[in-house]
Amino acid sequence: MIIESLKLDRFRNYDSLNLKFDRRTNIFYGDNAQGKTNILEAIYLCGTTKSHRGSKDRDIIQFHQEESHICMEILKNGTKIQIDMHLKKNKAKGIAINGVPIKKASELFGIVNFVFFSPEDLNMIKNGPVERRRFLDAELCQLSKIYLYHLTNYNKIIIQRNKLLKETAFHPEYLDMLDIYDNQMALHGSYLIQERERFLMRMNQVIKEAHEKLSGGREDLRLVYEKSTEADCFLEQMKKNRDKDLHLKMSTVGPHKDDISFCIGELDAKKFGSQGQQRTAALSLKLAEIELVKQEIKDTPILLLDDVLSELDSKRQRYLLDSIGEIQTFITCTGIDDFIENQFEINRVFRVAEGIVYE
Repeated sequence: MIIESLKLDRFRNYDSLNLKFDRRTNIFYGDNAQGKTNILEAIYLCGTTKSHRGSKDRDIIQFHQEESHICMEILKNGTKIQIDMHLKKNKAKGIAINGVPIKKASELFGIVNFVFFSPEDLNMIKNGPVERRRFLDAELCQLSKIYLYHLTNYNKIIIQRNKLLKETAFHPEYLDMLDIYDNQMALHGSYLIQERERFLMRMNQVIKEAHEKLSGGREDLRLVYEKSTEADCFLEQMKKNRDKDLHLKMSTVGPHKDDISFCIGELDAKKFGSQGQQRTAALSLKLAEIELVKQEIKDTPILLLDDVLSELDSKRQRYLLDSIGEIQTFITCTGIDDFIENQFEINRVFRVAEGIVYE
């Protein structure tokens, strides 16, 4: 799987941009705030419908413009695929695959798979559980449309149930409706829990080797899924927590409350790991993610490295770059000296300055 080209129109700080890529390493370098990350954002958005920054469509469209357009051409298993995405300020985005509009954004998932690595990911372990849940869901949604279906429905039901919990104080007759929401939450939530467990079990099979190499064989890393309930007793647990939910006016059990622990030996890296250990564990997670995605899709994902090399020491830089292998990679950085010093193969270089890309 490779991305052959990208066209942007009125996207962020780009009036118009037309790029062709190498099938291996593509480097975008230049000063900060020139538009390097915007290119990676466009690639990720066009393949997943979402910005890795969490930005809304109206914030991505150029100032004083009503629409923005992304066109990305992919080569997958010898077949060319063109994805067109129209972002609109006051309407839902429009998406077409090979010129044919799609009705649901979920139809886009699975065409191209990404592993996105940014400096924020290095702090994933010490930050709050929201980021770790987002990592789980983002990866599983790329790998499974069924997971996306259950997650979308689960999130809708959570909003509706929490609203109902607030309204029961004024409308006690609404209490009977909670059983309906509980059954639906348990249906979709149980599936999410089971798939997360399966994913983390597979992840543990590959993360061990990556972390041993990064730590010089001194440490053993293991991911532990911290669940608020088991999948097979989700509904029963919700009934037990109902009084608590009514008191707090929120749903207190389910995959939206779950977390991941990074255990180095017997210690929780969130609480007891040094900054170096936490960063090494985060890097191991990303390297394991690459390998696991390769195994799941029987193809290589697209690797996006957004200014992450500057946050790593030379040893970890070298290990990350050596691990890329045959994967098509897009790298943003402020300079290319490190690549030259490490004799790393550079296939195509783009210099970015004030919204203009020079080859």
